[in-house]
Amino acid sequence: MTNDKFSERVGDAMLDPRNNRIWKGIVWLLALLLLVDVLLGWYWSQEPELRGVTARPDAVVGETTTRELIFVADTLLAKPGGYLSNDVLPHRLWLDNMPNWEYGVLVQVRDFTRVLRRDMSRSQSQSQEDKDLAIAEPQFNFDAKSWAMPATESEYRRGIKALERYLDRLTDANENDGQFYARADNLNYWLNEVQNRLGSLSLKLSQSVGRSQLNVDRDGALAAAKAAEDEEFVKTPWLKIDDAFYEARGATWALAQLMRAAEVDFAEVLRKKNATVSFRQMVRELEATQETVWSPMILNGDGFGMLANHSLVMANYVSRANAALIDLRKLLQEG
Repeated sequence: MTNDKFSERVGDAMLDPRNNRIWKGIVWLLALLLLVDVLLGWYWSQEPELRGVTARPDAVVGETTTRELIFVADTLLAKPGGYLSNDVLPHRLWLDNMPNWEYGVLVQVRDFTRVLRRDMSRSQSQSQEDKDLAIAEPQFNFDAKSWAMPATESEYRRGIKALERYLDRLTDANENDGQFYARADNLNYWLNEVQNRLGSLSLKLSQSVGRSQLNVDRDGALAAAKAAEDEEFVKTPWLKIDDAFYEARGATWALAQLMRAAEVDFAEVLRKKNATVSFRQMVRELEATQETVWSPMILNGDGFGMLANHSLVMANYVSRANAALIDLRKLLQEG
């Protein structure tokens, strides 16, 4: 049988009315699978809410903050749908809000774990670093999108287990095993990292409205390797606006949780520096970023236009938190 005749027979069989039920069944099955995938994607896109932070009655210094860091890191893996940034299923094509939220959280986990290993767990720069924190930090810096051999989830779980071992040693009876130094300089080191992150997020959010702006990098042109233009037009691409928004939502959620815990462990430092109120005001600005978004999509109105611009609203709260953070750092250094 020639190829032409074979093709004709296959085509006739496919168009045979007796086979219509099979094709209809296949179409309905595909439609059902797509609907289930969309519904699961909607459910998996629900952001975790802020939870209250309270210290145990007999908690040691550093315990509350470490427990909260473990909770934030575990939320990445244990929330509905689990960790989604490395998914390869079809919903990955349209389900990008939660992966961006996860990235915002992950950056804060990485930053705090680094400061915890480098500063908060050591009495001075020449001290021995904590053995479990030395494992935890690189684990959280593993590729966020690896789905196999090894999967990202397995690497982050190793990081969480290392934090749990550090917590066990921090809270046991051995005073020489597991340390946390709640000093003003250590808190300031972390807040410096946070200040840089918030500044970057605020700028990224405000760029949702395209406009020409002066290039602030021009001030350092003499020290820069490459010359910079005096003015440039900056606008976040339309398809990237919600990415920046949900990255900021994730980052500020994680920061609000960690800040609430840090207020417990650094309470004495904040009191001595007369910085408690400034710290709480910063936390309130971060909490305001977690208000419910009632719109089905992130709107991008033009500044004072008729439509809202959710990115600018988020940028306002982030900038206010950053401003409060700058004042707080001054108090910690000079107060």
